[in-house]
Amino acid sequence: MGIGRERLFVNQLSQAELDELSNKRPTLTYGQAKQAPPSDFIPAHVAFDKKVLKFDAYFQEDVPISTEEHFRIRQVGIYYYLEDDSMSVMEPIVENSGIPQGKLIKRQRIPKNDHGDHYHWKDLNRGMNITIYGKTFRIVDCDPFTQVFLESQGIELNLPEKMIFDPYTELRKMPMRMYVTPSNFDQLKQFLTFDKQVLRFYAIWDDTEKMFGENRPFIIHYYLADDTVEVRELHERNDGRDPFPVLIRRQHLPKSFVDKMKTFPRCVLEISNQEVLEWYTAKDFAVGKPVTLLGRSFFIYDCDEFTRQFYYEKFGITDFQPVDVKKKPPEEVPQIIPPYNGYGFLEDSLQNCFSLLPHPPRKNFIKMLENDHKVLRYQVALESPNPEERKRRFILSYFLSTDMISIYEPPVRNSGIIGGKYLGKTKVPKPGSTTDNPVYYEPADLTIGATVEVFGHRFIITDADEYVLNYMESNVESFPAATLQSLRDHFAPRRRAAQAAESQLAAGTGRQELEELVKQVQEQLKHHNYLSSSSMREVFLHHDKDGSGFLEKAEFFALCNRFNLPVSDALVNKKGLKAPAMEQDPIVRGATVSESWQPRLL
Repeated sequence: MGIGRERLFVNQLSQAELDELSNKRPTLTYGQAKQAPPSDFIPAHVAFDKKVLKFDAYFQEDVPISTEEHFRIRQVGIYYYLEDDSMSVMEPIVENSGIPQGKLIKRQRIPKNDHGDHYHWKDLNRGMNITIYGKTFRIVDCDPFTQVFLESQGIELNLPEKMIFDPYTELRKMPMRMYVTPSNFDQLKQFLTFDKQVLRFYAIWDDTEKMFGENRPFIIHYYLADDTVEVRELHERNDGRDPFPVLIRRQHLPKSFVDKMKTFPRCVLEISNQEVLEWYTAKDFAVGKPVTLLGRSFFIYDCDEFTRQFYYEKFGITDFQPVDVKKKPPEEVPQIIPPYNGYGFLEDSLQNCFSLLPHPPRKNFIKMLENDHKVLRYQVALESPNPEERKRRFILSYFLSTDMISIYEPPVRNSGIIGGKYLGKTKVPKPGSTTDNPVYYEPADLTIGATVEVFGHRFIITDADEYVLNYMESNVESFPAATLQSLRDHFAPRRRAAQAAESQLAAGTGRQELEELVKQVQEQLKHHNYLSSSSMREVFLHHDKDGSGFLEKAEFFALCNRFNLPVSDALVNKKGLKAPAMEQDPIVRGATVSESWQPRLL
């Protein structure tokens, strides 16, 4: 030190020279002196255990979603642990701040750059910026221990800076007080004069500019007693909204604010007269004009009769023409049904055009229960220019329960045509009907000699089951007279032949002998385990060309052999007795055998 306690740098020794002088001993006559033993080694985690350097800092955070503050100052403490050169950043916790605070950066070695270097205590000083993981911290001061440690290590510390506080927080701590002189307006007189008098306006809130927005109707109530406003929502039936009737509760609504209203926390504090320049009054509401209430724009389109009378007496307004705000209904788009593609029934395919998940068409269950197992059978011939096709005979069955038709072709031996099901159960439309208005065949259309066109194939009705005539006679009111008369004319020869056969049976054999022969035939069939088929009667009717009920003996035996009927010659050859034949049921009955060997088919 020189004069004035100023440090002299001219004769100052370096650290290496000082270390050399401290270890050097004077040279004696008998040799060089021994060096002093080195001190014991102490590791860093022991020497610097629980020794932490603390720096006071802050960083600036942007606030893009607030109109009252654009940035926020957050104060933190940077801790440097000397034992392992790790660092951590801690922020003091402020109660009810709404910001995640506490440990911002956990204790770790902080990278300094992209070359793998880490921050050391030599890199920290007051009045400098330090960037940690993209955030820039400004170090303004440190604690006394940190200052003594850094100065002992030969680091010159910068002057401390003043800590910066958050401007928005400081503004909240110092509210401005304003004193307003009470007015001379008599509120008691207003209450007594206009008590229970309310102006009612009908308004609509158009929120269609936003996503999923819509036009919602509301009623605005203005209470003349205290100049308060209430907004209630009109709920319609099945509108899908929760039944909350009040949108804005009864209160004073501000019309205009002061200039410094930007920093006022309206979301948490009530608005007083100090922040509002003008409140809504009765003169601010008019039919046909919009009004903004708490940020929502309502269009007033009508009012009640009391409101019209009040405005006429108070302000002299007579123009209260209501505005039509109802939306015009959209034009109905006609539903175009695509043409029938031919798959499935027409009614089933049509259901795909009405709903995404098609439902089966409704059925007339009463009709199905009343006509269950009721089938009208007809014998039809195919109309074709080919003579071989014209010889084919079919059995057309009409199901009264579902109005469906099925066609069956009895197999004929050595005909070259495979018999069986010709057409499954389906509804057959008449020729000339369209898919938009289909007309299907009914029992009244099936007369003897009529032509039935089935999907391009024409059939001529040549015969019918006797059950058809019986059913039509029992339901005369449901069938035209021409259809019933054609069937009666067709069955007249058969009925006369049946009556003649019954008279012949009564004259030739007794009733007891007839019953005995029937029992013998049935026992013979049971002995051979014979089960009759539904097509046997149809084949017998097919071979009865003239419909007289008689078959030749040779043809009769050929049909019996075809169906493997066990016919006994002893029974058939009895004069005046009965031979096996078919009736309406598929049960084998008896037929009279005359002297000319003509078995009768009853």
